[in-house]
Amino acid sequence: MIFIQNSITLICFALFIYYVGRTAAKICRPSLIEWLISSFILFASSIIVTGYCLSPLHLTANVWAWALSVFIPPTIIQLIFGLLSPQTTPFSPRQMAIKRWHAAQRWYASAGVYLQFLFGVMIVSVVVIGLINLVLVLFTVPNEWDSMTGHLNRVIQYIQRGSMAHFGGTNWNIDTYPKSVCTIQIYSYLITGKFENAFKLIHHASYWITLVCIFGITQRITKNRLNASFFCALAFAMFLDFLMQAITTETDIVLAAYLSCLLYFLFTYRLTKENRYLYLAALSFGVVYGHKVTFTLLLPSVFIVMLYTVFLKSKNQDSASVSLNINWPAIFKLGTAIVICFCIWTLPTGYVKNIQVFGHPIGPPTSLKHQSIERATSNGGFRNLFEQGSRNAVRYGYDFVNLDGLRNIKIGQDINRGMRKPLVWLEDKLKMRLDETTEFSIVPFSFERRFEFFNGNPYWGIFGFALVFPLVFLVLFGIVRSPAHWFLAIALLLHFAALSYSAPYDPWKGRYFQETGVFGVLFLSLLFTHKYSLAKSGYSVALKTYVGIVTVVACISALLSVFLNVRCLPFPALGKPSAFKTERIAMMTFARPDITKAYQKFDQIVPDSATVALGTINDDFEYPLYGKHLSRRLITINPFEKGVQPIPKEADYLFFSKNVIPPLPTDLRLGTDTTMKGLIVPGEDYYLRKLK
Repeated sequence: MIFIQNSITLICFALFIYYVGRTAAKICRPSLIEWLISSFILFASSIIVTGYCLSPLHLTANVWAWALSVFIPPTIIQLIFGLLSPQTTPFSPRQMAIKRWHAAQRWYASAGVYLQFLFGVMIVSVVVIGLINLVLVLFTVPNEWDSMTGHLNRVIQYIQRGSMAHFGGTNWNIDTYPKSVCTIQIYSYLITGKFENAFKLIHHASYWITLVCIFGITQRITKNRLNASFFCALAFAMFLDFLMQAITTETDIVLAAYLSCLLYFLFTYRLTKENRYLYLAALSFGVVYGHKVTFTLLLPSVFIVMLYTVFLKSKNQDSASVSLNINWPAIFKLGTAIVICFCIWTLPTGYVKNIQVFGHPIGPPTSLKHQSIERATSNGGFRNLFEQGSRNAVRYGYDFVNLDGLRNIKIGQDINRGMRKPLVWLEDKLKMRLDETTEFSIVPFSFERRFEFFNGNPYWGIFGFALVFPLVFLVLFGIVRSPAHWFLAIALLLHFAALSYSAPYDPWKGRYFQETGVFGVLFLSLLFTHKYSLAKSGYSVALKTYVGIVTVVACISALLSVFLNVRCLPFPALGKPSAFKTERIAMMTFARPDITKAYQKFDQIVPDSATVALGTINDDFEYPLYGKHLSRRLITINPFEKGVQPIPKEADYLFFSKNVIPPLPTDLRLGTDTTMKGLIVPGEDYYLRKLK
């Protein structure tokens, strides 16, 4: 019976994907790239709004409600677009895909020896990375810190409760974090027959759709130069902070995908002047803002791009330059559409509820003080914020200049250390005190970041400091002229500044620079549009050699970042077994190895169907406690900042830390390994009490 039900739900899933693709073909212009991007944003937006509607009806865990109701939003969206901007040129995505495949083959065959080598190395690297990542997604369990404490923990809570209503979890992220990504994870999990790794579906899809967007945006900027488009897309596939999240349930990669969709529609509007792209951009805006509040830090950057693509008219249809004439009709249409989409896809995600519960759209005062500008302004006002934020900007600049990926091996680490000696010497001579001043840091800055930081959360790698940033400054200083890239340079620097000044320094911040990378990678197109283009034969031998070396090193670094990712090793390495051979609890508690045996003992003792009261703390991993089949019911009795609550009568067991509840002589001590050193956060001393 279960097999039949799962088969039917999978058929419904396939039908929904087909229906979304069919709907997208009726909305967008005849373009394979555009069809893929439109299909993705329709897929995400339809599931999100469906989830918001099912939650108050207590149907969040009803697979049949999901299977049928997700067809309603794309139908409504299609009707609206049919009225506002009807499609007059129907096309077949399958036939177009075949044509584009043949065109790509002809393009590669017609390229010179140099470009064939350059693109050949990149394509092979991306294919290998893509295949390995796909296998890791399908056959390894999630084990990211935030997922174990918050992201996935609350998804299971919502399924068990049948609603996404506020309930007060142990970790403050559970209730305060926007819930739009939860709707997609819940749908993916239920519709695939409760396949746990389906939680990663939206994240892995985001990796590939972002590359499609980068390709499309580059085409819009360069007027369809395939060399530039392929190079930018393939290069971004190997931006290390980006590709590392393709196998996780972290949320930044999804934000990068939504942002890239938004940018694509904006640049396409500038080229076509068709209103449909204003409405698709507005839809993307509502979805991305509803996904994560850190999109607020991107608003100045997005405004700059809108200034170039929508607000200011181009001098003529084919001109890259802008005039000072304001496009008021387009501003009105875009603004109105954004307000409507903001109300539908952003407000319901939890911002209003946060204001009601915590008095702030982001969350409780404790979290704000820990991760916001208050840590700087409370000790010296805005003058101190400017000083500490400027110091953070330099810190992140230093973090960028690293051979991330390559330094996962000793020879790479030695090369990296030698390369950075002049930078360390310069900091010392300038007395910037980057590593000595700690008042605006979550974890103090260090010139030698911990292995866990650069292995699990790298920055852009060599592409960033060797190609992207030099090109950014060449554009800013007017040495290389390109109006589109000048606006992009301002957008990039605004986001870099926003990350530096808005919160304390964090060595895990590499993941936040994914969105900065969406702007940055577009500068690589200049390598094919300048007078010293790599596509020209006989020119700029030194430049071709330099770019070739950087690209090869970037490919090696990207491969090593995947092969030697200790959080999820595809093969045995660094004295550790592969992720496929690692026991489930040991895999999930990778970041907290001192608690592994305690959690394994809990898993052996407590039945899968038990109800367990949790007396845990904010940083405790709770997701592994649900069990292999995610069937244990967990009830929080120490909600964030509310104190210990009474143990519910329906609880069969009590799992707790002795720092939360004093243990009784009859309680079973599960314990932690107190002999381990160098832990980021030590585990608690855990106990188990049988209540029935």
